[in-house]
Amino acid sequence: MNGMTAVLRRELKSYFSTPLAYVFIVIFLVLASAFTFYLGNFYERRQADLSPFFTFHPWLFLFLVPALSMRLWAEERKSGSIELLMTLPISVWQSVLGKFLAAWAFTALAIALTFPIWITVNYLGAPDNGVILAAYVGSALMAGGFLAVGACISAATKNQVIAFILSVVACFLLLLAGFPLVLDVFSAWAPQALVDAIASLSFLTHFNNISKGVIDLRDLVYFGLLIGFALYANTVILELKKAE
Repeated sequence: MNGMTAVLRRELKSYFSTPLAYVFIVIFLVLASAFTFYLGNFYERRQADLSPFFTFHPWLFLFLVPALSMRLWAEERKSGSIELLMTLPISVWQSVLGKFLAAWAFTALAIALTFPIWITVNYLGAPDNGVILAAYVGSALMAGGFLAVGACISAATKNQVIAFILSVVACFLLLLAGFPLVLDVFSAWAPQALVDAIASLSFLTHFNNISKGVIDLRDLVYFGLLIGFALYANTVILELKKAE
């Protein structure tokens, strides 16, 4: 695990050695606040909760997280530094896990920095802080899912723009998997079991359950399996590239 820790530290250091980290955090905080207080009608609702805040998280992550994940491996491959990384005395899966955990920790930091909004709602009323905490957990898990998918796609290309576009498309499909717009396409010809399986892949379905304060084991297993599968696929892709 020392190899994974070394990669994690290297990645975190690289984030804050460039303006990328600060730009990402500022954009996320500004957009989250704007969506909550203006589009979400935070004050007009006169309810002491953060539903407007978390409602927009999936759509913020849809564009911001792929912008973060696109560089994880595509940049390494384009610059040629991936060859150096692969020759180090650490396994591929340690590199994959270290990079992912660094990106996830950075994203979790950005989410945690929204705490003034939580303080604001407590100042204005008496919200159910248990529900809010659960929603924060759900938001972090969903961000992890977006990152894992984006990292896997980034490993398959040298072009960061292509990695970004493909990550957005893949995550968008996962977001909409539970919507009637998507399910109606399959329900006309596919068996109900397949339709239910597609619906169960939706980020929104599982995130909405958690954001309501209901931390169901099935939702935790979903995000865990999704992240695990994407990281495994990431490792396989890198192993194949390494063998070329």
